[in-house]
Amino acid sequence: MTEKPELELILINVTGPDRPGITSSLTEILGRYEATILDIGQSTIHHYLSLGILIRTDSRRSGYILKELLFKAAELNLIARFTPLAPDEYEQWVSMQGKSRWIITMLGRRLTADHIAVLTAEVARQGLNIENIKRLTGRISLKCDAGPKSKTCIEMAVRGNPADRSDLSRRFLEIASTHNVDISFQEDNVFRRTRRLICFDMDSTLIETEVIDELAIRAGVGDRVKEITERAMRGEIDFIESFTERVALLKGLDVSVMQDIAEKLPFTEGLERMMTVLKRAGYKTAILSGGFTYFGNYLKQKFGFDYVYANELEVGPDGKLTGRYVGEVVDGRRKAELLKLLAQVENVNIAQTIAVGDGANDLPMLATAGLGIAFHAKPKVKATAKQSLSTIGLDGVLYFLGFKDSVMEIIN
Repeated sequence: MTEKPELELILINVTGPDRPGITSSLTEILGRYEATILDIGQSTIHHYLSLGILIRTDSRRSGYILKELLFKAAELNLIARFTPLAPDEYEQWVSMQGKSRWIITMLGRRLTADHIAVLTAEVARQGLNIENIKRLTGRISLKCDAGPKSKTCIEMAVRGNPADRSDLSRRFLEIASTHNVDISFQEDNVFRRTRRLICFDMDSTLIETEVIDELAIRAGVGDRVKEITERAMRGEIDFIESFTERVALLKGLDVSVMQDIAEKLPFTEGLERMMTVLKRAGYKTAILSGGFTYFGNYLKQKFGFDYVYANELEVGPDGKLTGRYVGEVVDGRRKAELLKLLAQVENVNIAQTIAVGDGANDLPMLATAGLGIAFHAKPKVKATAKQSLSTIGLDGVLYFLGFKDSVMEIIN
């Protein structure tokens, strides 16, 4: 009676200069000997290949496979290493499939080895295993020094369940603050890969100013209004109360000044790039603002936002502001309601939505969205929001969504 051949598990690691046809040549050998590929992964850094293949074969064929792979590797100027695996070891690896998978995004004007070392040390302390690391930003030329608008971003895929999720969030916030970087931690689920609706605050988010402060300067009450605005954004006073007080101070201002202010608005870094990519990638975009509809509509026309919900200033028959507003105030509660409404209109799950804002009145919207991002936010907002972006412009949102520069250039 013929003895049944023993099954063997072999991990094949191949490294060396990259060139077309390597994977094809090696897998052709495996196919000829009817080896089963259980796992495969490949990456290239600066034209240097790292290829891993886990195979299952029987003991009668394994020797021939390894010999031919060695000869082919030598022919291609590659190094091949073989590691036998025990069935128990393999089954332990298979059991990891049930554990959660997370995406960690780290970005900043410049990332150093120290930044990555601190981040990965915390990942290890939490019992998470790094499965993949990739760079999302473009390649950096040695001829170009990192300028004030430069940016670098890496993305890590990790698996496991954090030992202490709240402690992990706290530590990531500390690392981000100490090292002047941003760190995003998201569950890698189906909703992360199918985001479809993104809602933005306007003042100090899409534009680098508070429009009501600009109007107040024209009305000669700039300092009084700015002080109320800052207290409201810090969450020290009720938004509707502060809004009513500030609008009242604008009484008598000629409505014509709004056009002049709109034409001089300082747009936030990365706004145009972000909107171009989002629109061409099929995202629906909305402005949900405690500011004013006139300026929201100006941005809608210029950048192509799909929706604008903001506050309407009342204008008298003499063409001057009355110091009152029309309709319901768009405060924090209303922003969250509008986000839910737009999700229904666009027929998307709330987990597929994104919200971006900077103030305390944005917190309900950030908490409601599937992905809430505090953008260059006040300390209270940053500490409360699950994700924050403070080191680069609005196009940093695209990296949180997993876009690579190479893909954005094609879309652009």
